[in-house]
Amino acid sequence: MAVTAADVDWMRVALAEASLAAALGEVPVGAVLVVAGEQIARGFNRTRTDTDPTAHAEVVVLRDAASRLADTRFGGTLYVTLEPCLMCMGALVQARVSRLVFGAIDPKAGAAVSLYRISGDERLNHRFAVDGGALAADCGRLLTDFFRDRRR
Repeated sequence: MAVTAADVDWMRVALAEASLAAALGEVPVGAVLVVAGEQIARGFNRTRTDTDPTAHAEVVVLRDAASRLADTRFGGTLYVTLEPCLMCMGALVQARVSRLVFGAIDPKAGAAVSLYRISGDERLNHRFAVDGGALAADCGRLLTDFFRDRRR
């Protein structure tokens, strides 16, 4: 499946979340979970804020969704501004997410298409669709600007 106009709209929501992360000094990654066309949860990186190395945007959103839905498996599409890492891809498998749409590629830690392809690994008990590149330039620019400003 290719990235659609609706995917771009949801990615804008994730980008807004990423901007909130940047304002707090967090690495600007945002995410939103959509099930049956409805937003279930949204969030951003909170590793420093929560003093929790697992508080990546994806995990924050999945925890919120599980609490709201009173279930740990909920399907839906997760939109995230940066290709998820290995930990987050594992969490997406556990949550039985149906589809992942991400913005920027992460060549150093990405586990959706860059370093690994977790979503299609036949050894795992769940597989899901992945579409990358939604608003990739905007997502990448937010990260590039954040790290450039931190180096100053």
